Amino acid sequence: MTDVLLIWPPHVPSYFNAGHHSPLYMVAGHLRRRPSPGRVDTCEAGTLSMNWKGVGDLLYQGRYDVIAVMNDFDAVDGLARFTEYARVLSPRSRLITFGRLSSLNPTYFRQFDLDAVVQSGDYECGVAHYVNGLAESGPEIAPVAGFPGVAVRHGTQWLEPSGHGDRLAPEEWTLPDVDEIPYQDYDRFYAKDEHKFCGIPFRRELVVPAARGCPVGCEFCEVPEIFGLRERRMTVDAVIDYIRDSYSRHPFEYVAFYAPTFTLDRRWVRELCERFIEGPVSPQWKCATTIHHLGEELVALMGRAGCVRISVGLETLEAEGQGGLPRSKRIEEERFGALARWCGAAGIELNAFVIVGLPGTSVEGTARTVEFARSLGARVRPTMYTPFHEMTGEMTTHQIARYNRQLISAEPVPDAADDDRTGQPPEADARYAFLFGREDRLTSVHERIPQRTTR
Repeated sequence: MTDVLLIWPPHVPSYFNAGHHSPLYMVAGHLRRRPSPGRVDTCEAGTLSMNWKGVGDLLYQGRYDVIAVMNDFDAVDGLARFTEYARVLSPRSRLITFGRLSSLNPTYFRQFDLDAVVQSGDYECGVAHYVNGLAESGPEIAPVAGFPGVAVRHGTQWLEPSGHGDRLAPEEWTLPDVDEIPYQDYDRFYAKDEHKFCGIPFRRELVVPAARGCPVGCEFCEVPEIFGLRERRMTVDAVIDYIRDSYSRHPFEYVAFYAPTFTLDRRWVRELCERFIEGPVSPQWKCATTIHHLGEELVALMGRAGCVRISVGLETLEAEGQGGLPRSKRIEEERFGALARWCGAAGIELNAFVIVGLPGTSVEGTARTVEFARSLGARVRPTMYTPFHEMTGEMTTHQIARYNRQLISAEPVPDAADDDRTGQPPEADARYAFLFGREDRLTSVHERIPQRTTR
């Protein structure tokens, strides 16, 4: 019997997407399916509803055998402090970390007081390999070799993984248990649409992790490197069953499909839409995909099936900035305009992701892209270009924190041309205006979604 705590340490999130948090609960569910599981508890201390005293109480009273710490691009600020609390208050616990950042920059985590790092493969597999290994040897005995996808510390040395991490077939996924997720905290994040977080304000969201992996291959996206170029997708029956069960247990008001390119498999999408139209499971829902993988007929069907928002990676309309994009992502104004018309006719809000600072683009060109999208009625969600491939294991936490898709990753070099008021180079300040300037175009899509509860 091995007792496990899965935790997201306290921090102030740069951005909030409930789908990014679902792995915490999917890993927990996977561990609970072991033949002889001990306690498997979860704690989201990164939703601003928990303090360090509460974390200390949890560690001291829990005395877990394994503490699995979830990481992300903006969740490293409190990692050193968390490991110190864990070593003092639960000294016999083994600490392993998993998440998006350790899958992209695993050696960075070797500077922390950790026992293992999941650095490739599905998170469930890496954590399970480590937990199962300790269950066989006893938590007090340090492993003397790495596991598939997992580097382990032995004394002062790090032992490399024994091979690439494993990947699960969709039927092996354990979907999040909705009874343990702090939805009231998620609601607060989404209430302010001016923050441009992914959720819909004033309505409760059920995340359905429908697919992993993506063959599109955008160099600024972490999905292919972490989850592979081949897509893995749940069956329509499994999706319907999960939605039906979840809606029967909690007052969800819409579904967010968590899939890198939701309409990659059009036949699957058509089947799902037809099932939603037939009922009895007929939720309102949203998804993210690429413009290339949409067509007029499909958008119309999605609208009839309850889709209220489609998010697409517009990235840029500047020809000079499209050279580094996959061919399927090089979109012209005419094509985006057509998509906007299709969405308008179907009653779907179009949400356009725009990358600020993409190589080859200019501030003026980005402004034209944003204004063109808005002129068509689209909601625009800008993010800063972030070259993840430039990260190194020797970086400090301060340097890593700049790779959060909100800050320019390269630290500014003082120059005589810097603006006296902002202290920033004029171009940098203009880029930040896209992300942090006043936002007066707020969504109204929640008005199309019936409430199931009062708040």
